[in-house]
Amino acid sequence: MSESPKISKLSAIHIPLCLLISAAMLMLTACTANGIFHTVKPGQTLYQIAQTYQVDEQQLAKVNRIDDPRKLRAGQRLYLPGVSQAMKVPATVTAKGPEATSVQSSTTASHTTSSKQLSEKNKPTVSSRSQTNSPTKTVNRQQSTKPKPASVKGLFDWPLKGAVLNSFGSSGDAAHKGIEISARQGTAVQAAAPGKVIYSGNAIRGYGNLIIIEHSDNYFSVYGYNQKNLVAQNDFVGKGDRIALSGAPPNGRSARLHFEIRRGKEAVDPSLYLP
Repeated sequence: MSESPKISKLSAIHIPLCLLISAAMLMLTACTANGIFHTVKPGQTLYQIAQTYQVDEQQLAKVNRIDDPRKLRAGQRLYLPGVSQAMKVPATVTAKGPEATSVQSSTTASHTTSSKQLSEKNKPTVSSRSQTNSPTKTVNRQQSTKPKPASVKGLFDWPLKGAVLNSFGSSGDAAHKGIEISARQGTAVQAAAPGKVIYSGNAIRGYGNLIIIEHSDNYFSVYGYNQKNLVAQNDFVGKGDRIALSGAPPNGRSARLHFEIRRGKEAVDPSLYLP
């Protein structure tokens, strides 16, 4: 209850709007529990993940929009609300068989390779092969590190469908710390990623009805110019959940959604994170 007056006082001062959002995030996240993402590994089930992290299985399914837990797939990222530390989730017995077989196969292969190298260690061809193989291994390591910067692509979904009216950084105005997406009045705005609503109100001048969602890894998403907010502070939302109805900016421009993605206090280009 004490945060709202503080935000109202800040909004009355001529401070860049991006600083007002940062201030709101800092004040409103002081007592919130973070969540984390868990990447599903082969053999893991929704039940095992929920039990390991002591999270309600039904809530976990709802937040991550999982209709059928049997369709959980390896590599899928699940948001775990209220969890602050990653834990090791055991796999099922069926998943351990192939892994054990592969370990045995690799062990046998290593013994075979080592015996061949011992029997042919005096041949010059062996040294030439080892010299040609070592650069190949280095190249493979370098190639494996290249895709990592692109891993954030698709981390967030589009909050609604529409043309981008203003792109990130297209103007010196603070409003372009994000993007503006064209939308008809009353269009459903969806959460771009699972997380916890840390702000839902209209106390920050220039954004109308505003929603801020906290995600894992210190990410935040911001939704402004809403006609109506459909979620309240402390609500947990899943990716694709309806959180607002789109509206128009307070200055009377055409209907649109103001959308930001932030890493901590810093605004980042949403196009790098959207599919």
